[in-house]
Amino acid sequence: MRDLMMARSTTDPPVRACSRALTSTIEREIKLCVDSDFRLPHVPGGVSLPRRLLTSTYYDTAAHDLAQARITLRLRSERGKRAWQLKIPLGLDRQEVELADRHDQPPAVFRELLALHLGADQLVPVATLRVWRTGLRVRRHRAPVAEIALDSVTVLTNGGVTQRFRELEIEQHGPDAAALEELEQLLRRAGARDHDGRPKLFRALSLAAPAPDAPPAPDAPVAMHVRWALAQQVRWLLAHDPGTRLGTEAESLHQMRVATRRLRAVLRAARPVLLPDWAASLQGELSWLGQALGPARDLDVQIAHFTEAAAGLDVHDRPPLARLVTQLRSQREHVHQAVLTELNSARYVELIRRLQQAAHDPAMVESPLTLHDLASQEFKKLRRAVRQLGASPEDAALHEVRIKTKRARYAAELALWSAGKPASRFIKRARAVQDLLGTFQDALQAEIALRAFLKTATTVHAGFVIGRLVERQRARRETARKSINKSLKNALKQGQKAWD
Repeated sequence: MRDLMMARSTTDPPVRACSRALTSTIEREIKLCVDSDFRLPHVPGGVSLPRRLLTSTYYDTAAHDLAQARITLRLRSERGKRAWQLKIPLGLDRQEVELADRHDQPPAVFRELLALHLGADQLVPVATLRVWRTGLRVRRHRAPVAEIALDSVTVLTNGGVTQRFRELEIEQHGPDAAALEELEQLLRRAGARDHDGRPKLFRALSLAAPAPDAPPAPDAPVAMHVRWALAQQVRWLLAHDPGTRLGTEAESLHQMRVATRRLRAVLRAARPVLLPDWAASLQGELSWLGQALGPARDLDVQIAHFTEAAAGLDVHDRPPLARLVTQLRSQREHVHQAVLTELNSARYVELIRRLQQAAHDPAMVESPLTLHDLASQEFKKLRRAVRQLGASPEDAALHEVRIKTKRARYAAELALWSAGKPASRFIKRARAVQDLLGTFQDALQAEIALRAFLKTATTVHAGFVIGRLVERQRARRETARKSINKSLKNALKQGQKAWD
């Protein structure tokens, strides 16, 4: 197990103090493999880009801990300009963080973001790549949709060439994801083919692509399934720790919170086959982490919702909502500082150590219970909660059903590999219930935020705009409420087929 000592220097500046110097972009791309004779075909809307020479020195630990976590840190040089670039997972995409810095050692802010992955280990140069890049910028209806890059890569070791290869990248620019697929098909017809999924660094170092462990066989012991489920979520949590620390993209914190919630659900579902005190203690610490992340996530949801709502208003109606968003962003900044305090605490480091240990060797007890039994127990709790709802359930009761739906779904995911299609269908129905109840809860919280903001309205017009938005939230809740009963019935029906 890796040493999780956070060897932080007292001179290292806080992440947020350096964030103003950082630039951040979201990277969504498709990689393809090409032969040495491949040439870019004619692409409608494509404009040729100047040929570029990029020289990148990659940094990692001696054990390639960053690479295994799908994290890339490099010093890139082009025409005398140098910048440090950090690429970190962001859901299914990646976030690229750049800092213009001519120093030869990784910046302190990046070391701080990666503290959990580095521990006490040093960052050292592991490879130097020289890339000649040609490409196209593709526009549709005068708007950029993608950039195609054809890279000829040379790997340098001790000043000598050790490897050469070529690859093709299609990076999405703008919201049109369909354009990416169209371009991929065009390039495939020109001779491009499947990529093995490895980043350039992996090919340079001849490393196998990091991939999640295959799930255990359906008839494998329960302990193996529990261990596998815990390992997946621990890996996901750690992958999104750097992005959560940075705080520029809401998705990082969201995914970290999802991993936290899933870990709690696995421990809860597997509680009959785990040492009670061990499981309860770990659940308690995960609950603490979830509570630490929760306020920031709630604010992210509200900011996104009200930003979108403002765009749908008449121009003269937008200022009040813009002020609300500004207020929420200020609160989010304050809350993020609280999150950083917890992530930099000894308590958090100890929790990560315990989670890694749990994923390696969970404290199991002898039990005749199967995965089916565990999932069935959580489903029955959901069914009892639904039956107690009544015709006009209170908001608190719906929130409780939402929680139990999540638990039943995550327990079903634990048993998915042994239960097959019935479990898969229940998971789909449960996810639909979660979406409806999530919309209901989000609308409720949005209404609370609007009512609080209404008290600060200084003009009649602002009061009118906010009041109208309150009514919209009520309508949003009622729309969701009307669909909840049917969605719950469908979920229970599928659950009975899977677990009864």
